[in-house]
Amino acid sequence: MNGDKQLHGVRLEDVLEKRRLDQALNAKEFAVLAGISYSTAREWFHLAGFPVFRGVVFWQDFVQWRIDRNQGKLPTEKMTVPNDVKNISKLPPRAEQILREA
Repeated sequence: MNGDKQLHGVRLEDVLEKRRLDQALNAKEFAVLAGISYSTAREWFHLAGFPVFRGVVFWQDFVQWRIDRNQGKLPTEKMTVPNDVKNISKLPPRAEQILREA
């Protein structure tokens, strides 16, 4: 987004590398990668069901969210693991995987 002042300084090459490495993206990086404005990215980050976790999103979680949304499906509700204090089963898939591996 050449005209978006908020995205000035966010390099596409850097964001593509973060996606390749399966790293989390903040709203500005996500906006650059998705080809949307920063204000649109911020709106999406606040949509119910959008796979944002503590202000970041993993690209693969966004892709799955988009597929589910475009097919008119609701994301499947996962069962809570017993004794799971953090209740991580309701997180986006990549965030859940990271916390389970920790």
